[in-house]
Amino acid sequence: MTPAQMEARIVRYGDLRPCKTAFIDAHTPGSDQKENFTIIGGGVSESPDQHVHINETPGFNIGAAGQPPKCRNSLHFHRTAEVFFVLTGRWRFFWGRHGNAGEVVLEQGDIFNIPTGIFRGFENIGTDYAMVMAVLGGDDAGGGVVWAPQVIEDAQAHGLVLGSNGRLYDTKKGEQLPADVPPMKLLTADELRAIPEPTTADVVPHYVARYWDLVALADRQPCKVIGEQGRLRDRPGFEVELLARGSLGPAPYVLARHEILMPVRGHWRVAWDGGSTTLNPGDTAAIPPGLAHSLVPAMSGEASLYRVMNTDDPAGATGRLL
Repeated sequence: MTPAQMEARIVRYGDLRPCKTAFIDAHTPGSDQKENFTIIGGGVSESPDQHVHINETPGFNIGAAGQPPKCRNSLHFHRTAEVFFVLTGRWRFFWGRHGNAGEVVLEQGDIFNIPTGIFRGFENIGTDYAMVMAVLGGDDAGGGVVWAPQVIEDAQAHGLVLGSNGRLYDTKKGEQLPADVPPMKLLTADELRAIPEPTTADVVPHYVARYWDLVALADRQPCKVIGEQGRLRDRPGFEVELLARGSLGPAPYVLARHEILMPVRGHWRVAWDGGSTTLNPGDTAAIPPGLAHSLVPAMSGEASLYRVMNTDDPAGATGRLL
């Protein structure tokens, strides 16, 4: 593999292209400044303006959300996996029909395997623009987002209508629903009653892992975070490990699976027969199966990254409350 071929498989943080109209709450005050990034796969964006950096998916999608302080992502749920880790800043995640069933605050490097089928939202509670990275289960990321009814109603008051085809229409731009496309139906009262309302105590001990705990466990080998023998519940069609400076030796290795590398801190050197490159925090690299390569910190000081790999587990199995 040539350096140019490898570079085509890397999305650099500085090259990320945001979409500011990705979701139905794009005009709603308090949510109208967020940016959505689709890094690998199309994700769950509802906008035709969304740029996809790498179309080929390894059994899951990689995306990100960037938000200024006090900006929030409105209540919604997915039917497959949604795993977040904090790249920068300080974030509050909350869940429940009205967002008040439970909450947790996450710092840089913390990871959250959000249970499927519960309403969730998140907001930047730090002082600067910040970003969270996301792994979404399945090649098609579960076919979209299910919004809390009040989110759809608020969006309509600000000119955005979601069609049953999963696409947004901006009436402020003169867009209208096609004649054969009805608006997205609101969840019924019976459907809403069937959605779990777990407490903080139900969720945090089993679905949240703190960065510094993982770093300590990654001293001599990769720390398994999600997947078989992982610290967090469920096997969502991919597994996640945290690697620190002492996790791997300098020898090349080969995997039979896709390997997605996402640095959190420090700089990492990837070398293979044909070249080498350095990965920095916020970069995302898709290493193909069968490629012999080495992975080591490129400089002294703290270094960590999340490694995501595909598995044969069903993509919809993640996060089910037990």
